[in-house]
Amino acid sequence: MTSTSGPSGPPGPQSDRDTADSRADSGRLHGRMLQVSRLATIGEMAAGIAHELNQPLTAIANYAQACDRLLGKPDPDLSDLRAALREIAAQAVRAGEIIRRVRTLARNQPVERSPADVNSVINEILELMQTDARVHRARLRLELAEDLPQVSIDRVQIQHVVLNLVRNGLEALSEGGSEVREIRIGSCRTAGGEVEIAVCDTGPGVPAQELGRIFDPFFSTKASGTGLGLPISNTVVRAHGGTLTYRPNQPSGACFCVLLPPETAE
Repeated sequence: MTSTSGPSGPPGPQSDRDTADSRADSGRLHGRMLQVSRLATIGEMAAGIAHELNQPLTAIANYAQACDRLLGKPDPDLSDLRAALREIAAQAVRAGEIIRRVRTLARNQPVERSPADVNSVINEILELMQTDARVHRARLRLELAEDLPQVSIDRVQIQHVVLNLVRNGLEALSEGGSEVREIRIGSCRTAGGEVEIAVCDTGPGVPAQELGRIFDPFFSTKASGTGLGLPISNTVVRAHGGTLTYRPNQPSGACFCVLLPPETAE
């Protein structure tokens, strides 16, 4: 019997709609995963954030009590009062800035890329990283190169990647490796012209047999790890036209490097 069916033609409108719907679903899924990862990172940093907020709030309370004591004197020194009130205002601004940074990181906002200097992107979250490092009894060291070309990025997404890498490094320090408990964050321009952000720790490093799986979803070397931090970070960096790579740190530890194309690249 001769078949009456002809050759399959090009995909029709329905096929195009299905493809578009599939891509939209994939984009929404990635957005939700990124949001969950952000909130998980912030949750893990909660102790450090609480400590950071406690400092300005304690200062506000102390200066307010000082104002009350000054006003209780028969002839209060107005210059001391003004100084204390200025300190109260400054500490309130500091606390508000901490909350603003946390809210910015937690907010599920649309991707907004713009030219940015990676050093300023890192410095905006420096207090959060330093606080987390203090909680883990570790030192945070910056080695930021000057005169780097700008990169076209979504600042919040790249900041989340850096925070996640720093958090991973701090957790690695608890496993030992070196007597020096240190996280180094560096920036430079590579020989290929890319802008590099490197986050290096002095922990035990990644075992050779696990190197091929560190960016696989749900693979984690930690008993309580979700295995989503590095894969999501890798997806974010690739969406920016860059790459996330690993190299051993010397004499011990791990270095995760975010490589981003300069904003002026064709």
